[in-house]
Amino acid sequence: MFCGKCGIDVADSPFCKGCGCATANNAQDASQQSNQQQNFAGNQMNAHPEAKSKIVAGILALLIGTLGIHNFYLGFTGKAIAQLLMSTVGILLIFPPFVSWIWSLVEGIQILTGSINVDAKGIPLTE
Repeated sequence: MFCGKCGIDVADSPFCKGCGCATANNAQDASQQSNQQQNFAGNQMNAHPEAKSKIVAGILALLIGTLGIHNFYLGFTGKAIAQLLMSTVGILLIFPPFVSWIWSLVEGIQILTGSINVDAKGIPLTE
């Protein structure tokens, strides 16, 4: 038996050793495996190398969000500085920074639920 794509003798092998395509004996299994490989490759290609983690951003927002750390992490420097200033000025004036705390709590929930799903560059957040 010969490969229909490259003409190499495939004998009883389920795949051609020359081009890797499926032989007639194993076409259905090969089709399923090919689809799985394409899905895996598609997922790998869709992941941006600079993508930030949604979980990390959400946890930063919930734990130390009043300092704007999650916004620094996501690249929203202006919002981060505003939260940092609100917190430090609040502490210096001896009143807790409630507004910054509520702001970070809301943003943390939005990040974890997917309402905020991109960073400052527009790159989607990863799981």
